[in-house]
Parts: sequence; structure tokens; C-alpha cells
Amino acid sequence: MRATCRLAPDGDMAVKRTGEEQRGAATASKCEYRLVAKKGEGTFSEVLKAQCIKNSKYVAIKCMKNHFDSLEQVNNLREIQALRRLSPHPNIVKLLEVLYDQPTGRLALVFELMDMNIYELIRGRRHYLGEERVKHYMWQLVKAMDHMHRNGIFHRDIKPENILIMDDCLKLADFGSCRGIYSAPPYTEYISTRWYRAPECLLTDGYYTYKMDMWGVGCVFFEIVSLFPLFPGTNELDQVQKIHNIVGTPPPELLDKMKKLGSHHLDLDFPPKEGSGIEKLIPHAPPDCVELICKLLAYNPDDRCAGRKAGSALRRALALLVSSI
Repeated sequence: MRATCRLAPDGDMAVKRTGEEQRGAATASKCEYRLVAKKGEGTFSEVLKAQCIKNSKYVAIKCMKNHFDSLEQVNNLREIQALRRLSPHPNIVKLLEVLYDQPTGRLALVFELMDMNIYELIRGRRHYLGEERVKHYMWQLVKAMDHMHRNGIFHRDIKPENILIMDDCLKLADFGSCRGIYSAPPYTEYISTRWYRAPECLLTDGYYTYKMDMWGVGCVFFEIVSLFPLFPGTNELDQVQKIHNIVGTPPPELLDKMKKLGSHHLDLDFPPKEGSGIEKLIPHAPPDCVELICKLLAYNPDDRCAGRKAGSALRRALALLVSSI
């Protein structure tokens, strides 16, 4: 089906869909959205808050900056394919419809609207979040990761801005960088936001796996607990150094393995260093949280806690917490 989108002079977005070129790009014959505010902007898109005139419900509309030549090209987007494969799931953001205007090549994705992202939740916060709330959020996040990985997709851009919340509900969003787990490396090197980029992404020429997502989960977990980022590197080398300062340098055999996978932009001959440890940075955190964060931030991806194991650990911790109240 073909979608025709226009921005009306009064600030309304009128969306009409006609034709039967291909199913799946739209679901209704006509829909209008009133634009309310701009929520954010990235390299490839901007996100707007809008209200559906028909039912008064608010939505988030992701307007892509790239132009698309055909509906086939739209339906082949990894983000759309991933969301269709992963839905429905309580911890994956829901894609409501796809709006495509073939004459102009414009594309917009309509999502359910959440209250805020994790970055907005902790930004400028003076008091720590409650233990039960933290564990409940992280349990939902690892459930989303487990569902995604079991369905053959890894996200590649886990960070606080891509994790949305509404009251007690958490949902993973922004699948624009995702890839199939069973596709062959090397992958794009400079994927993921630097502060949340796993060591294997930094130290090899694109040889990493879905375990990179779990490193990002560990960084996010730490940040929700501490209210500050764990590895805020200013560049690639500084990022590696900040990791080594806390986690320590990898054992020689792991470093040799990474050297064989190539790194044309960094010297991998690091002087041995024992990291200061994560637990010293979050002395207020319960031991089970610290232990899980450390497992998620294992330098060797083969030793890194996967989604299902992380979820089990959090479930046990949450059960113990609730039973003690």
C-alpha cells in the first residue's frame, strides 16, 4: 500500500494511504496526526510527539531524513523487519504503522508514546533510585535482550537514550543499527555509542557478536545505579584507557586473539594494569547487583553473562528483595 503524507498549514499531519502495491506499510485508509512537539533528533531521523485526531491518543513519529525510492526499499529496512519479527513483546517498543510517501520518498514510523528514556530519568537526579525499581527495570531490559537474541537479532546501540519507560514499564527502542546474529563478520566498526561500546568493538576491525549488547546492558545497569556514566571516553584510545582503569587489561591470550582479528587504528600493546574495580564506585549498591554488573562487563565476550542468565539472576534478586519487605 502507498502512503501519502503532508504537513498541513495548521500544524496537522494528514496521512492518506491508497493503492495495493504491497501489504504491510499501512493499516488504515486515512489517519491524521496533529504535531505537538519535537522530542529529539539524531543523525538519520527526528522524533516528534503527535496526537491522532481520530482517537486523541498520543504517539511518537520518527521521521527519517533519508529518501526512499520504493516501498520495497522501505520494507527491507532492518529496523522495520526487526520490529515486525520481535512484536508483540511487552518490553519492545510497539510500531503502530509505517507511513511512506512514494512521490517524495519520505518515510515516517509511528510508535507508541512512552514518558521518557533512561537518560532523562537519571539526568540531574540527586537521589538514587530505589533498589526494587532498579532491579525491575533491569529485569525488563534483559528480558527484551533475551527475546531479541533468541529471535536472531542484536541491537548494537544499547544506551540510556534508547531505553524508554512509562511508570514501571520499560521498553527497548531504536533498532536502526540492528543486525542478524547469524550474518558473518566483519561488521561496521564504529557502531554503538562510544561510551557503551564493548572492548571487542574497540579493539578489532568489526569482529564482534551479540555479546556486545550485554556489555551495553552492564554500562546502563551501572549508570542507573550510580547516576553517572561508567566509561565516558573522549575518543577511541581514551575509551579503552577508561575501561582498563576500572576493569583492568585483558589477559595476554585474549589480547593475542584480538590482535589476530586486526585493529588498524589502535596499538594493542597495553602495559598490564589491574583495574580499580566497579564495586568501589557504587558502595551503596547491593552485592547481587554489583556481581551481575561485573558479569555483564566481562572483558572476554565468551565470559559475559547472556540475557537469559542475567534475567534469572535479577529474578532471584528481585524475589529476595520483595520477600524481605
